[in-house]
Amino acid sequence: MTKFLLAVHVIAAIVAIGPVTVAASMFPPAARRALTAPDDDRAAETLRLLHRICRVYAVVGVVVPVFGFATASGMHVLGSAWLIVSIALTALAALVLGALVLPAQSALVEGGGSRGNTARLAMFTGVFNLLWAAVTVLMIVRPGSTTGA
Repeated sequence: MTKFLLAVHVIAAIVAIGPVTVAASMFPPAARRALTAPDDDRAAETLRLLHRICRVYAVVGVVVPVFGFATASGMHVLGSAWLIVSIALTALAALVLGALVLPAQSALVEGGGSRGNTARLAMFTGVFNLLWAAVTVLMIVRPGSTTGA
């Protein structure tokens, strides 16, 4: 059962978190293009699409930690330092996404933004992506784990 849960956890991470990181990374340059051409309907539609992808997959991404906890429980590693750090980084990434990235995207989609807003959004998105990269490395390396690398 643990292998099944791990497989679902990894697949969910790829399917849910991957699109958020890519769409969120594409958003700031697309917003800059939209700001320089305010009459370009295609640029505005691109922003709406990227924002919708981020919102939808952020909600779908909730299954990743759910299956992660189930997997960790089955592997009896819930108290491991690498897992606790991963959980904290995941929570921080979710906070950055929900409190900084998505609201900044919403403001830009609704027309309340400037080039400075896109630069700040790019920074928040970079932090979000770095947090997920750190979690991924911890999940692969699992320092101190007796079950892994």
